[in-house]
Order: sequence, then structure tokens, then C-alpha cells
Amino acid sequence: MLASALRGMLDTLPEDTPKWRYVEGAAREVCRLFGYSEIRTPVLEQTELFVRTAGEVTDVVQKEMYTFLDRGKRSVTLRPEGTAAAARAYVEHRMYSGPQPVKMYYIAPMFRYERPQSGRLRQHTQFGIEVFGAEHPAVDAEVIAVGLTLFARLGLENLTVQLNSIGCPECRPRYREALLDYYAGVTERLCEDCRERFARNPLRLLDCKRDECREHQRNAPKTLDYLCDDCSAHLDGVKECLARAGAAFQMNPLLVRGFDYYTRTVFEIVSSALGAQNSVCSGGRYDGLIGEIGGPPTPGVGFGLGLERLLLSLENQGVTLPGPERAHVFIATVGEAAFKVGCEALYNLRRAGVAADMDYMGRSLKAQMKYANKMNARFVVFLGDEEISRGRGTVRCMDTGEQWDVDLAGLAKWFGEPALRSEG
Repeated sequence: MLASALRGMLDTLPEDTPKWRYVEGAAREVCRLFGYSEIRTPVLEQTELFVRTAGEVTDVVQKEMYTFLDRGKRSVTLRPEGTAAAARAYVEHRMYSGPQPVKMYYIAPMFRYERPQSGRLRQHTQFGIEVFGAEHPAVDAEVIAVGLTLFARLGLENLTVQLNSIGCPECRPRYREALLDYYAGVTERLCEDCRERFARNPLRLLDCKRDECREHQRNAPKTLDYLCDDCSAHLDGVKECLARAGAAFQMNPLLVRGFDYYTRTVFEIVSSALGAQNSVCSGGRYDGLIGEIGGPPTPGVGFGLGLERLLLSLENQGVTLPGPERAHVFIATVGEAAFKVGCEALYNLRRAGVAADMDYMGRSLKAQMKYANKMNARFVVFLGDEEISRGRGTVRCMDTGEQWDVDLAGLAKWFGEPALRSEG
């Protein structure tokens, strides 16, 4: 059937968009408080950007990307995540030559071909922040604090920050060898994906969600036992800054990220309202990313969160979000002459900044009143032959039933009074 959306790509209907605008508005305000500016990147990027940054062995690159050849026979991909695109823009526009750090955020659609489930869609909207140019652990803590501040503003409770460090190119080889030694004797008991990860990207063995693999993760070597002095000091700094910010956290030695570009700090903010798939925000540090795509060595840190999962978590916790906006003025007319006068009044109201609407369907007055009720209008202006002959309109407050006789020439000014704009 043509009149249906693709699987995993949902419509947001008018009655739901106020919730989205509310959450997006809260995200923008928190970013303003923390000094982040918005960036908007193209929805299509060169495929190589994601292969080089995320890693060839990641599930996203191997199984989930929407990749195709364009008319110029170039391989392009609908962006599956926002960090690589922001990093590409940072390098392309030489943002590294300006004041550092560069702090950016985005609210944008992302695309992953995976099995749709509650809160996880093939097209989802991601809110993400990126900080390029600062390696101080206080920046890691600030990034986490941005997420916590947003959740607190929205009323989301029962959250836990999970924290880990996966080291750097200096100390990770030792951990990699220890991980390979541990898994060498159990590879036949791993899932097919993990057998491939064992050969090409063993760190991601800790990221598998399959039951047969999780039992081996519990006794696997811990990254924290193999950190170099610099990485240990950085982690201690992150923990101290989080404590100073009043942000409680738990160490999770099994926490890794799905993309290869991460180094040192990785974290998740999880919600008890989401069940097994409980992460509402995840991120970390990626100090080698800018260099990987051709820029100068530049530290980076950030996070991403899916707004669908955030809205689901808010709903599960009973947080009340805004519903459809209430219509302010509805003009009900009887007769052709009244309709013409009503049209003129309608646009005068709108030009004065008063939200207004009227009937275009030729309904009876009774049907117009029912329609105004469905619109949840605050006021109805009645116009008929008698009102037109007097140059007046009858205004009724739909909440109280109170009525006023108002000069049509001064209607816009009357509704423009602040008290009447907010009444009802």
C-alpha cells in the first residue's frame, strides 16, 4: 500500500508535535546555558566518512547504514550518527583555527537499518553535543552535566550515570592482548558476530547483548586495570569534576562504545523506566577523530541521545508534556455578507498577532460551535446580519459563557490586550 510510511519511519502527528517542541526547546535552552551553538549538517555524507570514523567492524557500518550510489556513481550514506558529520564540518571549515574549544549541538534525523522496536526506529531524531579542542577532564564532566541538566529540567527521575575509561592508543594494546588471551579458549561458544570481533575488534566483545556472550563478559579483564598513568589521571579528574558538579555516578568496567573513534572516557545515562534497553544518553571522548579525517590532532568529547527514547521514558514515568495548543479566537459567521466581513476581521486579528481561525466548510452555526469546541477555542466571535448592520461582533468566552459586544473596527485591539490574550 502506497499510503503508508516505510517500516521504522513514523509520522509525528499535529497532536504530538507540541511534546517534541517542548523537549527540543528544553534542549536548546540547556545548550544556551552551557554555551553551545547549533550546527546543521547535510543528511547525506560520503560513505567513507563513517567507515573511517565508526570502524569497518562495527554493526552500524556492516549492517545498519543506508548506503547507495548517487547519479555520479559516488557512494553516499544517510548519516547514522551526528559526531562524524560535526567533525567533518569542523575540519572542512577550519574551525580549529578559531577560538577553542568549539562547542556545538544538533537536533537532527539519523538513519539506521535495524529491527524497529519501542523507542528505536530506522529514522530517529538525535540530540547531540560535541566539544572540539579541549582535553581537560572538566569538559568530560560538563558534557555529562548537560544531559543531567536537561533530564532534570524535563522531570525525568531514577537516572544513573555509568562511567568507564577504555584507555588510549598507548595503553589499549596491553588490554587488547589480555582480552584476546581471555577469549581465546571460548571463541567457539560466542555468537557469529563476536567470533568476527575477536579477530578484528576484540574490545567490542564487551558490547555484545547476546546471552551466550554476556556470560563471558562478567569475568573478562577490566579496562581500568590496564590504564596508563595519563589515562588514570584523566579518569580521576573526571570523577572529581563530577563530584564537584553534584553528579553521582557508578563505574561500569564493561561499558564500551560501538564506534572505534572513542578513547578514554565513555559513559551512559540510564533510566529505570525503559527496561532492558535502558540507555537514554551515551557518549564519551574521541581524541583521535579529527586527525583520522584529515584535521590536526584535536581532542573531542560529546554525547548523543534519541528523542524518541527520551519521550518514551518521560511517558513511562508519568511526566506531563504539553498537548495541542489551544486556539485563541474562532469567528463564526451566518450568511455570505457575514463571511466576507469575518474574513477581513480574521486577517486583521492575525496581523495584530492574535491567533484566529474561521469556518471554510459552510457549516451551520450549531456545527461551527461544535467545531470551535473541538478546536478548544478560548473565544468565539459571532457575526450575522444584525451584527454587521451595527458594525459590532458578539464575543463569547467559551470557558465562562460571558459575552461582550465589541466594535468590529476595534476587534484586533480588544483581543490584543494582554489579559484577554491569556484568558482561558
